[in-house]
Amino acid sequence: MWHCTFVGVINIRVMEEKHRHFMNFDIAGFTYWDGAMVLCELKPGDKVHLERDMDNRYDPEAVAVWYGEYKLGFIPRSINSGISTFLDMGYEDIFDARIQRVAPEEHPEHQVGVIVYLNRNCQEK
Repeated sequence: MWHCTFVGVINIRVMEEKHRHFMNFDIAGFTYWDGAMVLCELKPGDKVHLERDMDNRYDPEAVAVWYGEYKLGFIPRSINSGISTFLDMGYEDIFDARIQRVAPEEHPEHQVGVIVYLNRNCQEK
C-alpha cells in the first residue's frame, strides 16, 4: 500500500513539470562562426534555436546553434546524436534551448554554455 502512494506522489510531481533538463554543453566551433559578433549581447536565459545541418561534411549528425540570424556553432559531435535524431523526425518543438553561461574571458570554445530542456507534451490523451 505504501508503495502505491509513493508512486502516486512521484507521478503528480512529474505531471507538474513544464520541462526537464535534457543536456548542457559548450558551443563547439564558436571561433569559426558568428559568435564574436553577438558575444556582448548574449546573456543567461536567452533563447537559442537548434537546427540540423544536413550539409555538414565533417559531421553527418551536426546540429547548429542559432541566436536569431547568427550561427553560434554546434552541439559537440560527441553528444549530438540524440537531438539530431529527434530533429530529423520533426520534433523541433520538444526542445527549449537557452544560453546557460557566458564567459568572455574563457577560451572561445568555452565562452558560451547552452542548456537544453525537453518540453512536456501538452496534448490530451
